[in-house]
Amino acid sequence: MKVVIVGTGYVGLVTGACLAKIGFEVVCVDKDTAKIAKLRKGIIPIYEPGLEEIVKHSVAEGRLIFSADLANVVGAADIVFITVGTPIGSSGEGADLSFVLQAAQEIGEHLQGYTVIVAKSTVPVGTARQISDVIRKAKPGVEFDIVSNPEFLREGSAVQDFFEPDRIIVGVRRVRAEQYMRVLYETLTEDGVPLVVTSNEAAEVIKYSSNTYLAMRIALVNQLADICESVGADITEVTYGMGLDHRIGLHYLQPGPGFGGSCFPKDARALVATARQAGTPTTLIEATIEANERRTRGLADRIKKVSGGTLQGKRIGILGIAFKAHTDDIRDSAAITLIPALQKAGAFVQAYDPAAQEQGKLVFTNVKWSGNGYDAAQDADALVVLTEWPEFKSLDLAKLSAAMKRPVIVDMRNLFDLDDIANTPLDYHSIGRVSIYGSEFARDTSISSKKQKMKDLKKEPAMARIYR
Repeated sequence: MKVVIVGTGYVGLVTGACLAKIGFEVVCVDKDTAKIAKLRKGIIPIYEPGLEEIVKHSVAEGRLIFSADLANVVGAADIVFITVGTPIGSSGEGADLSFVLQAAQEIGEHLQGYTVIVAKSTVPVGTARQISDVIRKAKPGVEFDIVSNPEFLREGSAVQDFFEPDRIIVGVRRVRAEQYMRVLYETLTEDGVPLVVTSNEAAEVIKYSSNTYLAMRIALVNQLADICESVGADITEVTYGMGLDHRIGLHYLQPGPGFGGSCFPKDARALVATARQAGTPTTLIEATIEANERRTRGLADRIKKVSGGTLQGKRIGILGIAFKAHTDDIRDSAAITLIPALQKAGAFVQAYDPAAQEQGKLVFTNVKWSGNGYDAAQDADALVVLTEWPEFKSLDLAKLSAAMKRPVIVDMRNLFDLDDIANTPLDYHSIGRVSIYGSEFARDTSISSKKQKMKDLKKEPAMARIYR
């Protein structure tokens, strides 16, 4: 079975490389000739653990080819995947399908014999019908089927997600297309992965619904964290107690700076747009979007509050600009909102990210890019953890504190244990947990108050430093 992948972005490249690894002949096609040239040289344009090795192995085995000539490869294909981008449209809500429909047009013009066209891009309900209409118009009488096969690849673990998915969703109209897809994914289903066959429309809604539900969980836990900060509870204890309920589970219950990336914000907005077109209210989803935007807008205020009420002239270190660990993707990351807000308030920003700095240089101006976490902390008035990179958790807290002008950490990922922080000179502010004050009791301004605190501490254990 021969497979063509149209689009060598994140989804297309991962899908093509992994299908080649399990034995299919795959051609990945892209109009970007410069990208194709780099891929042929083994240069991978995205950061994704494990992907480079699979690409190089599959190319060496002769099962993976890169091409800029769609017309020359579509005619021989049994299955053609559409994996081009579907960005938010000019209205700021619905998905822009121009790339998808353009791909469908070009595919239709060059089809030769029965072919299964797979919509892998994230698209709103009804897109399969639009693709079908475009292809029929491009080449009347050609035999084909449209399959809706949404991707569920998490950035940073996409290769694993391909080979160990929770499920495979296949939206079809005819049994023939279903049979093709069963053959395509046979290696995975033989290992017990469920293949769920639905209508095209149901498959399209499943994708948007899944991402929107996860976004809602994140928005909820962030609001719960705010409540915990106000009443003195610990969000980690709360979410653990919640998550043990099998109806809830522990996944996506970690508070943070808000959800970002290429999927959750875009897909939630697109689902709202779809619902509006259908005349269906989506108040919960709209509230989720607003709650997340409000959270990211408020990040600078959190830092301002622990920086003496002003950011003017302050040096702020940033650890992580990617929207999550193990990726270089900064789309809709917390940094996109926070860094300009800090700069507007008069702060100087120095940042470090293990993978995303080259992306950051294309987006941010007047940022000093650091070589490691300690450099990002050097002479800083505050250090902000935005991304949960494992290497940040392994930083030496004493060394980090010594590098800073003021030992203040704002941990938006709850990366550090409170017990570890309690024995350092750091002022530590996390999400949904008590703050720890280790540097001259920063919240107290009067000398007498500080002296009294010192007397009290001599009578109390070390953890008494955790208060308010």
